[in-house]
Amino acid sequence: MNQAVFLDRDGTIIEEKHYLRRAEEVVIFPGAVSALARLQSAGFKLFIVSNQSGVGRGYFTLAEVEQVNDHLVGQLGRGGIRFEKIYIAPEAPDATSHGRKPSPRFLLDAREEFDLDLARSYMIGDKLSDLECGWNAGVKKSILVRTGYGAEQERTTADQLARAVVVSDLSAAADWILGTKS
Repeated sequence: MNQAVFLDRDGTIIEEKHYLRRAEEVVIFPGAVSALARLQSAGFKLFIVSNQSGVGRGYFTLAEVEQVNDHLVGQLGRGGIRFEKIYIAPEAPDATSHGRKPSPRFLLDAREEFDLDLARSYMIGDKLSDLECGWNAGVKKSILVRTGYGAEQERTTADQLARAVVVSDLSAAADWILGTKS
């Protein structure tokens, strides 16, 4: 069975832009490419799992989300990064959704499709819902990055982060995973 790292997109891999809708606004965090490359070289399959409620709220279209994702994949691809799949939950928070984090649905789907061992896999994100998604799926560890909304989450939900690892950014998350990989 394969190991995986599931990543939130906005605030984790790229700068949080508050309802990002245009590819030209994508800014990849410093160190993100090398962090992803190190994880990939260590044998982890990479996935993006992203709530995109701006679609459900009518702020932008699913096609615009896909354009942003295509641009991101192209940029990261120049560094040799390959994502197995990108999972998007386009529903608004109050709408019915099977995949919207903290639901583990996309991680469970990936487990079946890509023969993953979730107990040897990780979830990285900048919100409590990202961590809960990982916990709900039974990943080895959920990791909060302080980029994006992460520092605010650490301040406001510290009591709920006891099971999480909290690090400065994606590069530090990769360091932690690779330093503890068994």
